[in-house]
Amino acid sequence: MTRRLLILFFALFLLPLASHAAWWSWQPLAADWRRADWSSAALLPAAAIEPEATVHVFAARVGRWRGVFAHHSWVVVKEAGAKAYTRFDVVGWGNPVRVNHREADGRWFGNVPELVVEVKGPAAAALIPRIREAVQSYSYSSYGSYAAWPGPNSNSFVQHVLAEVPELGHALPPTAIGKDWRQDGLYAGFTPSRTGLQASLYGLAGITLGWVEGIEINLLGLVAGVDLRQPALKLPGWGRVGL
Repeated sequence: MTRRLLILFFALFLLPLASHAAWWSWQPLAADWRRADWSSAALLPAAAIEPEATVHVFAARVGRWRGVFAHHSWVVVKEAGAKAYTRFDVVGWGNPVRVNHREADGRWFGNVPELVVEVKGPAAAALIPRIREAVQSYSYSSYGSYAAWPGPNSNSFVQHVLAEVPELGHALPPTAIGKDWRQDGLYAGFTPSRTGLQASLYGLAGITLGWVEGIEINLLGLVAGVDLRQPALKLPGWGRVGL
């Protein structure tokens, strides 16, 4: 049994992570944050020509070696007729919760973000006030409350928003380390989407079974599992691998 568990651990966690680390080492990466490209990735139309209310959640690989296994995520909203987007995310320096800290669809350490959630029109207009309330209710918004691992961090913040507004109906990438961190430490209950069940030990170990989240096994913040709703594998390092 011990041997089988070790083989399973190697196949599900170590092998994917090692292979992604090898691939990542060949990518052109910014040497530091000063020389990284933080400009818009042109994923959103100019707010002035987008009349509808919109909600977006983005996630992008973090910088340098940490990009091997982690994403940074954030939330963007725009009321109907507004001339600018409003971006909410959490960072690891100063006061954690930032508003319009970067471009709404900006690169993160030069890495182009991926779209996690998009809602437009009346549905977005109905959700935006609740998203703003969720941002205000985030418990770890004071100086010094950020912890890159296991949390609370940027992904813990966005997961809080998704949990407070489950109608958004999407899950963060499996590489959003910190998404499973819970302020209660020991947690057993519904998943953030309210479509399944989750058990977590300080975000360091746990299991998730949900329609939106899929099947996930969390070990030290690394996640392996299966996406059921949109069939795909979830692998440490690589993230979601599917169509």
